[in-house]
Amino acid sequence: MPQRSLKPVPQLVSILLLAGLSLGLWAAWLGWDQHRDVQPDGSTTGPYEAWQVIGLALTLLAPVYWAASRRYIAGAVAGTTAGLTIAACYDWSDDSSGLFMVGVVLVMLGTLAVTAVVSVTASAIRRGGRPSGR
Repeated sequence: MPQRSLKPVPQLVSILLLAGLSLGLWAAWLGWDQHRDVQPDGSTTGPYEAWQVIGLALTLLAPVYWAASRRYIAGAVAGTTAGLTIAACYDWSDDSSGLFMVGVVLVMLGTLAVTAVVSVTASAIRRGGRPSGR
């Protein structure tokens, strides 16, 4: 079976759509919660709860799977990574310690790794487990 060529316009559209969707989902799940909880011992936690981050990750699984299963792996990986990285950078840029970029880089690397694994898995499932070169 001949291998389909990757068309640049649909790949670019998928990158832009996934980036926009990731930005929107960050705002929906994490953007509204900006306060830290003060514990009885004086330590602070937050601003996000675990259920918010888990909700964001689970909500992003569907569009990443959809894009990867249609061979828009660049859109699934690059779009989601770019969207979440931009959202984290914007959301955390008012941090007075200046360490927000460490968190942004960790979001970027984590999103890149997870979306790559999910995309390769989704693409393999869609092909029935066959290697892409055959």
